[in-house]
Amino acid sequence: MSKNYALAAQKRDRAGKGVARALRRENRIPAVIYGDNKAPVLISCSAKDITLQFQKGGMRTHICDLDVDGQKVSVLARDIQLNPVSDRVEHIDFMRVGPKTKIIVQVPLHFVGQDVCPGIKAKGVLNVVHHHLDLRCAAGDIPEAIEIDMSTADLNAAFKLSDIKLPKGAEVMGHQGEDLTLANIVEPVVKAADIAAEAAAAAAPVVAAPAAPVKKDSDKKAQGMKK
Repeated sequence: MSKNYALAAQKRDRAGKGVARALRRENRIPAVIYGDNKAPVLISCSAKDITLQFQKGGMRTHICDLDVDGQKVSVLARDIQLNPVSDRVEHIDFMRVGPKTKIIVQVPLHFVGQDVCPGIKAKGVLNVVHHHLDLRCAAGDIPEAIEIDMSTADLNAAFKLSDIKLPKGAEVMGHQGEDLTLANIVEPVVKAADIAAEAAAAAAPVVAAPAAPVKKDSDKKAQGMKK
């Protein structure tokens, strides 16, 4: 289920690159609130608070209880713009939401139980086909992640869309009626170079040890004379 977090914000009167740069110099992040058939509201938030929350993860799936100059509004971060060099947050678009607001979000897939998975213990390799799913669900029911249990899976096991449990009322977008393969456990890949080396070793002729030299009669006579 979605977890809430809180942020404080201040309204701002102007937009533009110059205003945004000035706010960042003051350690504030420009942002905007939109949606719910209401006019957009320009705001700014503490860069420290935004950075801490962004580093925790989940801003795009957690509802934010935003306090805008004393007025509370529930929002969800829909677009987070990062600096291409420093990866610092530079701008956020917040969308107004309610507990029952339907929204499409990307939810990550977590594969759990790999440490006891029989297929992995048999040297199998987890081949992930889909790392996330696009879900349409209520804003108050956005899951942190969708867990797929691998604890009893053997080699060549496949994890299907039909195997997972979705939140109530949620639907997977773009794949209606299709039982997607999300991941599978494949047998280890043997490199062609390793196969060639093993084949060459098996085909190599066996070299016999050199036989001991046979003494001639003349050698034996010479030894007898020396005695």
